[in-house]
Amino acid sequence: MIGKLKGTIDEIGDDYVLVDVHGVCYEVFCSSRALSKMGSVGEAVVLFIETYVREDQLKLFGFLSALEREWFNLLQSVQGVGAKVALAVLSTLTPSELANAIALQDRTSVSRAPGVGPKVAMRIVTELKNKAPAFAGEASANIGFKQEIGEGVASAPVADAVSALTNLGYSRDQAANAVAAALKNGGEGGDSAKLIRLGLKELAR
Repeated sequence: MIGKLKGTIDEIGDDYVLVDVHGVCYEVFCSSRALSKMGSVGEAVVLFIETYVREDQLKLFGFLSALEREWFNLLQSVQGVGAKVALAVLSTLTPSELANAIALQDRTSVSRAPGVGPKVAMRIVTELKNKAPAFAGEASANIGFKQEIGEGVASAPVADAVSALTNLGYSRDQAANAVAAALKNGGEGGDSAKLIRLGLKELAR
């Protein structure tokens, strides 16, 4: 089994990259986000690999981080999500953004991925909600707070402030981040009006 490839980029296609490792080129399927970030032909590249072996095929899927590879496998534990859909989700959302969306039960953000309808998005945010914190990466600081919002157990002022900021056109994640920052910067114990005011200041930074 191949766990990681280190080589140079030989060719970049719509959904794959050819990695030249000492004269042997490996075809590796990647998310569009990964392809856009890995550089140009002739440049060095390191990819974390998930190897798929089937009766009729052998495929390599590549990721720029071990965390992205873990999400690829985690997504496929959800009914109706295969490799193609998992890559589509990771093309649309970073691991941190995905963890945030699941914590907030934000089906709309997940359903932006091609091939992900409302039912699949619902299954992703529902079935993975207890696993998201362990794979939050950069989003780990506020993931518990966002889970409270997503599960409807946050305090009334917090829930009202997030709702109000969302109604003003901010994403649910932006609103939650702003309210979390507001709480840290003097909004603890404040009413929803105060949290909204402080949240707007954070969003204007």
